[in-house]
Amino acid sequence: MTESHNFIVGTFNTPHLYTLSFVAPSTLSIVAKHPAVGSHSWLHLNESKTNLYATAWTEPPSVVAYTISDAAGRSVKQISLAPTATRSGYVTATSTALYSAGGPSGEVFSLDSETGEIISPLDHINGHANGVNGTKSAILPLQKLNFLDGQEGNTANGVLDFGGLRHGAHSADLSPDNKALYVADIGRNCIWTYAVSEDGSLTLGEKHISPRKDDGPRHVWPHPTGKHVYCLQEHTSIVDVFETSQGGTILKHVQGVKIIPAEMSPKLFWADEVRTSFSSGSQPKYMYASTRGLEAETKGYLAVFALTEEGLVDEKQGDKGLLDMWQTPTSGGWANAVQPGPTVDGMEYLALTDSEEGLVMVCSWDGQTIRECARVKLQGGTEGKVEGAATAVWLS
Repeated sequence: MTESHNFIVGTFNTPHLYTLSFVAPSTLSIVAKHPAVGSHSWLHLNESKTNLYATAWTEPPSVVAYTISDAAGRSVKQISLAPTATRSGYVTATSTALYSAGGPSGEVFSLDSETGEIISPLDHINGHANGVNGTKSAILPLQKLNFLDGQEGNTANGVLDFGGLRHGAHSADLSPDNKALYVADIGRNCIWTYAVSEDGSLTLGEKHISPRKDDGPRHVWPHPTGKHVYCLQEHTSIVDVFETSQGGTILKHVQGVKIIPAEMSPKLFWADEVRTSFSSGSQPKYMYASTRGLEAETKGYLAVFALTEEGLVDEKQGDKGLLDMWQTPTSGGWANAVQPGPTVDGMEYLALTDSEEGLVMVCSWDGQTIRECARVKLQGGTEGKVEGAATAVWLS
């Protein structure tokens, strides 16, 4: 019997979630379309893959929790929603806390460890403060975060500003042991590091200024050992490698690699995502990084780099670590987000999302060449709008 591997995709501009099914080597189909509270630019699955958390570009902005009642992802239902001060760019979670970052601010929300619901902080005398036990009041955060650092505000940039995300904090990522949190801040050109307490609350570690004055840190991704983290720089199309210390909260820059062709200017791109492969467990062999074209006529790229066992870019392989670079079919629009998935018969598969044409693609990597092996187009945008695919999370 042929095994299918399913994943969930959100969109930037419609209140829908999609479950897609991939059968190696080349079959991709939509198996379910779920109603959502709003458009979801970023998705996060909990470790057991029973809860899905998402940014929600609602009015007012919010974060939302869903429950997934079957392993194939055919049933996805909302269980809670909590307002955020500004539009969230990214969420991540432990079993007890949900972290959100967006523009000038962010939040830490408490989670019910049994149901995965977002809940208000626990009042040890009276129970939960609000938002539960039948009340209609909004769920309160456990902790509010402020990234303005004394600045007056968050400069806008027209249609590309996304409510401040283009000029502020964009992401929140946890260390593998859930004891450190990293917030990449495009506007402040830094990575904020935090130590995570038992209840999920945060203590500032450092404001680590980026190696270059115009980098624009967008996403941070940890190596499974936690000894190194990778930071994708949106403005310079570079992935930097940092060595960590003091529980992951102190960073030291050790490497940087360009993720677009050497002859091309980074001013043509806004880099999107960095991830490590899953095929070798705690010692991934590869790092994947994607870029988007700033204009529709500029296509994006997906690059693969070799990694050492310790998590450094292995400059002895390929072209100083670069093994292959594939030009994507479109600019990617707001997406071109890459998400590694299953390995089948030695072939690694990755989901790639595109908001320009509403495409969801699966690419293959055999250790030498990246290829597109399947695609579908999301349907359902209203008034002729493209249903822009945002990000994907694999269920299997």
